[in-house]
Amino acid sequence: MMMRVMASEFIKIRRKMILFLVFLGPIGVIGLEAVNFGIRYDWLTGVYKDDLWRGLIGEVAMLSIPTILIGLTILTSMIANIEHQTNAWKQLLALPISKTKVFTGKFLLSVLLLFLSCLLLASGTVLLGLLLKFGTNIPFLYLFKMCFFPCLASLPFIAVQTWLAITIKNQAIPLTLGIIGAIVSMYSMNFPDWVPLKWPLLLNDWDKPIYSVLAGLVTGILLYFMSLIDFNRRDVK
Repeated sequence: MMMRVMASEFIKIRRKMILFLVFLGPIGVIGLEAVNFGIRYDWLTGVYKDDLWRGLIGEVAMLSIPTILIGLTILTSMIANIEHQTNAWKQLLALPISKTKVFTGKFLLSVLLLFLSCLLLASGTVLLGLLLKFGTNIPFLYLFKMCFFPCLASLPFIAVQTWLAITIKNQAIPLTLGIIGAIVSMYSMNFPDWVPLKWPLLLNDWDKPIYSVLAGLVTGILLYFMSLIDFNRRDVK
C-alpha cells in the first residue's frame, strides 16, 4: 500500500514545478561556485593549494546549507499545497487509505526529492572540479559527507515543515517560518550544540560532524512521530 501512495505522490508532482526546483537548487549552487572560482581562480587555488578538491567541496557545502533549508521549505509547501489548492483533503482521506500513510507519503517524498537534489549537487561538484582541472584524485567520501550530511541533519526541519504545510492552508506561514529558520541557521555557528538550527552546519564542540547528523536523525524521527500523531487527531476541513 505504501508503494501505491508514493507512486500517487510522484504522479501528482509530475506536471508541477517541484522537479524543476529539485534541479534548480544544485544547479544554482554549482553555477555560483563556477562564477566564484572563475573570477577568483588564482586566489582561491592559492588558498586551497594543499587540497584543491577539499577546498572546492567546502565552498560548495557552505553555500548549499541555506539552499537545502530554503529548498525543503518550498518543497514541503508545494507538495502539501496540491491538496490545499483543490480543497482535496477530504476526498483524499475518504479513500481507503489511513492518515498515517498520507502524511508519511508526503514526508518521504520530501526526503527523497531532497536526497535527489543532494545527489545532483555531488555530481555537479565533481563536474565543476574536473572543468577547473583539479585532477582526478577526488575525495569521494568527503564529497558525499559534505553533500548528504547537512541533508540528514536537517531531518527535523523536514518533519516540522511537512506538518506545518499540511495543517496550515495559508502557505505564507510555513514558508515565512522556514525562510526565517534558514536565515538564522546561517549565523548559528556560535549557538549551543543542542540548538537544531546549528546541526546542518555540522559544527560541534567535539568536531565530529556525525554527532550533528545523529542528533538530526533522532530528533527528526521523534518530530515525525509527534507530527503524525497530531495529524491523525485533527479533523480535516
